[in-house]
Amino acid sequence: MVLGIDLGSRTVKAVFLRNGEIEDSQIALGGSDPYDTAVSLLKKYPKCPVVATGYGRHVLKEEWADKVVTEIKAHAIGARYLFPSCRTVIDMGGQDSKVIALDESGQFVNFQMNDKCAAGTGKFLEVMAQALGYPIDIFALVGINETKPARINSMCTVFAESEVISLVSKRVKKEAIVLGLHEAIAGRIASMANRVGVVADVVFSGGVARNPTMVTLLERKLKTKLKVADAPDIIGALGAALVATDRGE
Repeated sequence: MVLGIDLGSRTVKAVFLRNGEIEDSQIALGGSDPYDTAVSLLKKYPKCPVVATGYGRHVLKEEWADKVVTEIKAHAIGARYLFPSCRTVIDMGGQDSKVIALDESGQFVNFQMNDKCAAGTGKFLEVMAQALGYPIDIFALVGINETKPARINSMCTVFAESEVISLVSKRVKKEAIVLGLHEAIAGRIASMANRVGVVADVVFSGGVARNPTMVTLLERKLKTKLKVADAPDIIGALGAALVATDRGE
């Protein structure tokens, strides 16, 4: 038995493996104290080796985690477990986005990462959804059938929010604004992917992979179908758990 835990900026994910297979997984909002949320998840499982990943992984190592692993390695291993033909991983989480290139054996060879600002992350989308008055799940859908996206000039969260408010005041269709925001982010991620070098199969991980508009736009820009797991949020936690098994090393 082993437990992998991904302490992210917005959510905490846990994956429990028994005999190398997924027996259970949990996703919980981090809230005001992600560490406490992580500990509450850990306590739900039998005592076993714990491997942590995510931006908060080091705070868990002091008392709860036997080992920590980088998000790059965790997502690469998790994606490869679910999709053995994976050669490229696009991960879009709450606070950063990354593109990871793998060789034929699944070993990491290159990556690009955006962790300096919210642009291209789930947080950016959440702020824009709030500015437009949409719940995030509805926001992910309202622009998918729009054909003319509004032009979004800034990818800075503060300036983009002001730009969105300005477009609304000018009576620009909200659906067009939503599509424009998704287009801008998809273009940014596609540029990162092209710098790394896109090789199929491409796996889309992280919470934003649940957004069908983002999936569709990235597929168009990258000219390839994306592989999306039923629970793309847990891929990092899965990879962390696999690090403690023969499959992860």
